[in-house]
Amino acid sequence: MKTSAFSTLDAVGVENIRNSRTARLDMSSGRLEKDSVRVTPDSYGPEINTRGSGKINLSILAPNGEISAETDRIRFNTTDQRTDFSEITYFLTANSPEEFFGLIRDGVQRYGISAESAEEWIESTQLDPTSKSDFSITPGTGTGLTVNYDLRFDGSKDTQVIIVHVLPAA
Repeated sequence: MKTSAFSTLDAVGVENIRNSRTARLDMSSGRLEKDSVRVTPDSYGPEINTRGSGKINLSILAPNGEISAETDRIRFNTTDQRTDFSEITYFLTANSPEEFFGLIRDGVQRYGISAESAEEWIESTQLDPTSKSDFSITPGTGTGLTVNYDLRFDGSKDTQVIIVHVLPAA
């Protein structure tokens, strides 16, 4: 039985996320504390992977708004010495360059990611659509959290990936 509107990351919570395809996390304080998601202080974060069986609707309540995505993989990074998670990482995928560019521009709009950095990368990639590129756009802090888009583009492949890093408030 769920007692909160937010997900937990203990075994039961991870199973609920996998089954419901919904994860809602509370980082409105600027951090995601281990005790608030029912993991022990010395615990490392789980990895939730639903690849091949559907995407998870991820929602992270931030100090100034919300971060949301559809993803099939979420990682929680920490150490056994931290009381919080140092980073939440999730993956966005696109099946065409146009869809990929749309995801990037969406991040610019919603999270304050550098428009200049994003558009320069998009423009150079459009000039050579068969190129390969690993590029990290200047992060956005519009939500009160740091949101970084780490682009993985390979024009010879059908699927392009953005690795999104969400870090606590500075």
